[in-house]
Amino acid sequence: MSKQRQKEANRITWIGFFSNMVLTVFKIVAGILGNSAAMIADAAHSVSDFVTDLVVVGSLKVSSRPKDGNHKYGHGKVETLATAFVGIVLVIVGLGILYSAGRNIYVHYRIEPIQSPGMIALYAAIASIIIKEILYRYTMVVGKRINSKVVVANAWHHRSDAFSSIGTVIGISGAIFLGPRWVILDPLAAIVVSFFILRVAISISMESLAELIETSLPKPQEKEILEIAGRVDGVHNPHDLKTRKIGNDIAIDLHIYVKRDLNIEEAHDITVEIEKCLRNKYGQDTHISIHTEPLIEI
Repeated sequence: MSKQRQKEANRITWIGFFSNMVLTVFKIVAGILGNSAAMIADAAHSVSDFVTDLVVVGSLKVSSRPKDGNHKYGHGKVETLATAFVGIVLVIVGLGILYSAGRNIYVHYRIEPIQSPGMIALYAAIASIIIKEILYRYTMVVGKRINSKVVVANAWHHRSDAFSSIGTVIGISGAIFLGPRWVILDPLAAIVVSFFILRVAISISMESLAELIETSLPKPQEKEILEIAGRVDGVHNPHDLKTRKIGNDIAIDLHIYVKRDLNIEEAHDITVEIEKCLRNKYGQDTHISIHTEPLIEI
């Protein structure tokens, strides 16, 4: 990761961190003063953002380190690991909201009715939606511009908090304006929101875990790599392709046939041209290993 890329990623992450800190304190106070269990649960969701923001900053610092003797492919996997962590935290948050909402429904019907929340809780939920949606959009733009999966994952964490607050707004509004009979809207809306959070979380986690276990690139991309190599003069039947992701970079291991009457320098020039074409397509930090074999002409 370049210094400029790391600087942008750190800046947007720290903006999110301090925004979450202020917002979480406001939610806790509003939840207590407004007698809203939903708002306190929403505040707990915001607390999880502190953890992921710190993980993002730490992972970006490590992943930006240059290659060394013990990490000849660089430190890109650290960013992937952090992305997986963010996804898993989101899964836990989603399940927590689902459990809390289900418990509130049980308590409401089997033990005692849920108390109606106060207006301050509603104001806090609305403020949360606005702030977290702004953070989501800003973080997503930065994440895509610098091509950082962990920053994009953190953007989705902001949006999951916004989704959570939407459910809180619906529930609190229903409880306040429709009367005590409708307080059940609070946990019901939270259940719907939890499924949205889990859907995004599972997608982020599975993609990152697939990379950590060395899953190959998608078939269309591998086909494209073979086609690029095959278009280079002197290359015959590129084959035995192996690929994988290393953070934001990719690694390519490829075998090619060249005419057996070529000398070492001529064969080397062909591999250099292939590397040039592949790096022009997939980035200068692409890891490429090419093995040449003599072409057997019949």
